[in-house]
Amino acid sequence: MEWLQNYNPLNNATLSTLVAAIPIVVLLTLIAFLEVRIHIAALIGLAVALLIAIAVYGMPGQAAAATAVYGAAYGLFPIGWIILNLIFLYQLTVQKGLFAVLRSSLAGVAPDPRVQVILIAFSFGAFFEGAAGFGTPVAVTAAILIQLGFKPLAASGLSLIANTAPVAFGALGTPIIALSGVTGIPAETLGAMAGRQLPFFSIIVPFWVVAAFAGIRGMLQVWPAALVAGIAFAIPQYLVSNFHGPWLVDIVASICSIIALLALLKFWQPKQIWKLNGNTSEDATADSKSAVASAVPEIFPREKIIAAWIPWILLSVLVFIWGLPDLKKTLNNFSAPKLEVPYLHNVVQRVPPVAPQQSSEKAEFTLNWLSATGTGILIAALIAGLVMRFSPRELCRTYLDTIYKVRFSLITIAAMLSLGYVTKYSGTDATLGLALAKTGPLYPFFGTLLGWLGVALTGSDTASNVLFGSLQKITSEQIGVSPVLMCAANSTGGVMGKMVDAQSIVVASTATNYYGKEGQILRYVFFHSIILAALVGLLVTLQAYVPPFTKMVLPMPEVVTK
Repeated sequence: MEWLQNYNPLNNATLSTLVAAIPIVVLLTLIAFLEVRIHIAALIGLAVALLIAIAVYGMPGQAAAATAVYGAAYGLFPIGWIILNLIFLYQLTVQKGLFAVLRSSLAGVAPDPRVQVILIAFSFGAFFEGAAGFGTPVAVTAAILIQLGFKPLAASGLSLIANTAPVAFGALGTPIIALSGVTGIPAETLGAMAGRQLPFFSIIVPFWVVAAFAGIRGMLQVWPAALVAGIAFAIPQYLVSNFHGPWLVDIVASICSIIALLALLKFWQPKQIWKLNGNTSEDATADSKSAVASAVPEIFPREKIIAAWIPWILLSVLVFIWGLPDLKKTLNNFSAPKLEVPYLHNVVQRVPPVAPQQSSEKAEFTLNWLSATGTGILIAALIAGLVMRFSPRELCRTYLDTIYKVRFSLITIAAMLSLGYVTKYSGTDATLGLALAKTGPLYPFFGTLLGWLGVALTGSDTASNVLFGSLQKITSEQIGVSPVLMCAANSTGGVMGKMVDAQSIVVASTATNYYGKEGQILRYVFFHSIILAALVGLLVTLQAYVPPFTKMVLPMPEVVTK
């Protein structure tokens, strides 16, 4: 049985677009304004999406149900698997009291919380984005910021804002590789084009995230740190993406940024060192009111400091190793059964103009439990637990406690991914995308926002590229704009949607023990996301039409990979 998607089911583009937007409007209203618990809001949003898919778009009931199950399974694995095991590691360090040691150690290197935001949320987070992606950087950096004394809302929001510029090259270039697969443009070309857009924002974001935390005046007091971290990331980001490929961009750039910032801190510190007011207030901006002399960090023995860092060093090493393509391929040979989803695999047919021609949508769930990033995190946690002298029984008890702790987060992530998959397979997201594609000469700007929309809906730059990559290529060719430019813009515009997607917000709220306050997090980051996405759209528009920016656009390759 085949079912063809219909992107205008009401035979009126405006009405179809408005109806397609209902699940997203309902979800955001429930979370941001009515403050409904997010797992309940997610389930309601899913129910609305299913109703519209079946009643309005005519999607077969069995296919819609299978889509919801498929999305939930992907939400729990690999994304929920990452969060569960990362919180498990965090709980182990808390139980041993090592968070105070880690906090003191970092405070000794970077005593000012504004610099800590740059070092941890931006530079260190970019390393985890490059190695693993899929929510790992937000979870890790938010947890560390909480240990440093940041309030939950600040730790969540700042980690989300900082995790933007590296996203297009996350998980060893996975979003760019996926974009290449659906457009036929070589990954090297797309990565190089993205590398001619994102470095501008790699310089901006460190300033931006500190300003969001401390205000303009507070940011100006630490401008050398923001500038060094940004430039040290942006230059390798451009060089590696343009002269090597998309695979190691974030890894190389993040390491350069960390080293450069640590070297600067050997010779420079802000004239006025800030301290935090504690970790109890829900006001994210309250930290910025305490521009007073910082207390001297408590001194711990070297052995204690090493013990505090071991869990995070193990995490970094194993996450990086687990992300290596050759290792992933080897592990998948032993542990990656590919399961075709009944009633869905090859049933849904994408049709023009979203696809060049009618094509079947695959629905295969790969249970790559051994090569999954979450498994590497679990192994790191178990090794760290043994090093911290937990008994096997204590480890099991802590793990069960962690499952209970994150139970609502797992339900939320499963429901959110279900909603995203229902919108994808029913074609409602394509309806929204086609509305943006009908903007004529303004398409470079709104096409970039299409990437933002895709990530906001799906929670993944990779998924957004798969969803809208072909549409970007077709539309850009029709209006006479470079397909290379617009396909890359789908990914670079998408990175700014990462901070508002519900999946990332749940990850942040779970890591900071701020579950139930996701509406506050969303309101905190929403306008940052919109403004930054608009700035990316402006840059892409300049590259499309205005010299000398047009010279930055790479030509369409004559020979493509597919």
